[in-house]
Amino acid sequence: MSGMEQIQKFALQQTLSPQMRQSLQILQAPLMELKGLAVTEMMANPTLEEEPPSESEESSLSDKELSSLEDEWNTYYVQSTTPSDAEQRHQFLINSLTETNTLQRFLAEQVEWMGMGKEDKRIAAWIVGNIDEAGYLEASVEEIARSARVDMAKIEEILNRIQTLEPAGIAARNLRECLLLQLQRQKREESLENRIIASHLEALGRRKLAEIAKALQVPLSEVSKAADRIGHLNPKPGRIFADPSELSVIVDVIIEKGEDGEYCIFLNNDDLPRLRINSSYKELLSQSGSSLEVRDYIREKVRGGRFFIRSIQQRQETILEIARQIVSRQRDFLENGLESLRPMTMGQVAQAVGLHETTVSRAVSGKYMGTPQGVFEMKYFFTSGYQTAKGESVSNESVRKAVSEMVNNEDPSQPWSDQDMVALLKEKGLPIARRTVAKYREQLSILPSHLRKKF
Repeated sequence: MSGMEQIQKFALQQTLSPQMRQSLQILQAPLMELKGLAVTEMMANPTLEEEPPSESEESSLSDKELSSLEDEWNTYYVQSTTPSDAEQRHQFLINSLTETNTLQRFLAEQVEWMGMGKEDKRIAAWIVGNIDEAGYLEASVEEIARSARVDMAKIEEILNRIQTLEPAGIAARNLRECLLLQLQRQKREESLENRIIASHLEALGRRKLAEIAKALQVPLSEVSKAADRIGHLNPKPGRIFADPSELSVIVDVIIEKGEDGEYCIFLNNDDLPRLRINSSYKELLSQSGSSLEVRDYIREKVRGGRFFIRSIQQRQETILEIARQIVSRQRDFLENGLESLRPMTMGQVAQAVGLHETTVSRAVSGKYMGTPQGVFEMKYFFTSGYQTAKGESVSNESVRKAVSEMVNNEDPSQPWSDQDMVALLKEKGLPIARRTVAKYREQLSILPSHLRKKF
């Protein structure tokens, strides 16, 4: 048939073995989940057993059959020196694995189906990485543009595309934009609700419906109905991914200050499942009377069991290395608290410990660290920041705390406006824009100054 031709196309596709998938799952699992994985593995692999508390026998890792799996493990965990296109394939492969869903993963999966080019995907990753648990964009467009080293117009372009993803209202910069995005998704841009949110959101928050009705020249009853409909929108669209079952926290790492003034790092091995290979199966392998089929089965199970044990060991080693970097880079925080938290990125830590950035991200996910300043999620220490007038780096968490303290200590009869706080922060050497102060104030659920005023 004319106009038709047959094209033969070859493509290299990178895949992970079941053992490697399991190893990545172990790396990411919090301690309680890891216990469950260990129980499941022992049920599936009869050669595995839990060590009695009084014993501490380590499984030998010298078996030649482990070498191929060990090489595969190193390929995916240790920092790669392959070309950038191979690194991109690795990144996509790791991020596409089936795992407990989070808002960031859910958004990243949607980005993959948007048909973006390599550079646009990179920018989208910056935006998604700066979306908080409530679904709001934490960093300003200016901050992301500076970090990603692209024009603000390009960030705005990609942000507009991210805002079309699910859940509706995602990646908004404030409550008003979040609600308007949801109405836009419902094709209600010309609705009364849209007009109220766009121009009278603060009055709505104070339930001044008569004032809104007068300003918009519509009946009060219509404003009341519109207010009820607005009440059915979701002010925190990202919270649908919150896990209500996570009621308790078990720390993976404990930081204590020694008598010599140095900080000691301890892994919480008490809650870690201690596994070993059952010696009776090793004996079966050495018995000449066992059939070849039985020996092959046992050999495969022993090999899998050892790799499972090695994966747990490597999980601990990886978390320990990252914890050492956190302690080294955040010593001021350990000494003085939140106001001394320093900017630190996963890329910096990944380079220091020789791992993929995705490995660092997985290792800190859902892991907690007990410190002299309290218990914190390990990813809490990874934060962007600002340069002070003296050239020092401070984290955005420190700036948020400064805003909170200003409001807590202000005169209730003359509360600080956002511009007042800009001036006060500048006096402290922090040149922060007013819109950034307003963003942090909203994140802290602090009302505007005219609503905080008490006569």
